Amino acid sequence: MPSKEPWSGHRAKRSAVHNSKRESRQQDLLIAALGMKLGSRKSSVTIWQPLKLFAYSQLTSLVRRATLKENEHIPKYEKIHNFKVHTFRGPHWCEYCANFMWGLIAQGVKCAGLNSEGLYRVSGFSDLIEDVKMAFDRDGEKADISVNMYEDINIITGALKLYFRDLPIPLITYDAYPKFIESAKTADPDEQLEILHEALKLLPPAHCETLRYLMAHLKRVTLHEKENLMSAENLGIVFGPTLMRAPELDAMAALNDIRYQRLVVEMLIKNEDILF
Repeated sequence: MPSKEPWSGHRAKRSAVHNSKRESRQQDLLIAALGMKLGSRKSSVTIWQPLKLFAYSQLTSLVRRATLKENEHIPKYEKIHNFKVHTFRGPHWCEYCANFMWGLIAQGVKCAGLNSEGLYRVSGFSDLIEDVKMAFDRDGEKADISVNMYEDINIITGALKLYFRDLPIPLITYDAYPKFIESAKTADPDEQLEILHEALKLLPPAHCETLRYLMAHLKRVTLHEKENLMSAENLGIVFGPTLMRAPELDAMAALNDIRYQRLVVEMLIKNEDILF
């Protein structure tokens, strides 16, 4: 009689067969996912070709983004701005860059209260927001917006939003507006960034510098999203219509652009490190 195999050896063979079948099924699934035909002599070539194309597309995307990041499209000021006017309503004239600066950099964006739920979405008490506005109108340099003066951070954020809404020329100017909207209407993410890159070049230096400063601040806000519940999308909803307005007087066209305005600000926040 033939000798019986030990049970351990029998179990090892069964395990090897099982693993072989599983690997075969995984390969069949990969082949099916890549749209290949079984039994082809060039199966290995056909398997790797789509993977190579995918890897190439990812590498191309990274290179395009790195190129945008390295471009010096933002003017880099080498000395401190010298502001002639410091009021809430009036434009701030800088003797150095010869542009109107709307005061954000001069007075600073305070990063207090980053964990406050609904930051920039929740409205502050309107009378106190008006007090902040009048304080800047009297003397912007001496305006006290510290926590000792205003405990509710929503008063300060409300004043900042009002500040941008009241500008005679939006931070994202009317001339640059169509290019920014074009970027939001583009489906390809890399093309979106390239169009945004071109759109930023259309802004006056002071506007671009202020936008850079604001987007860096809003990016910091999103880092506390778990506490303040303010994602880049939520901030885009708040700041889209605040930072840009349609140059046309057509109410319907302006209404249709609101979703694209939101997307523009959302993309600027998410890609702040690349674009600026």
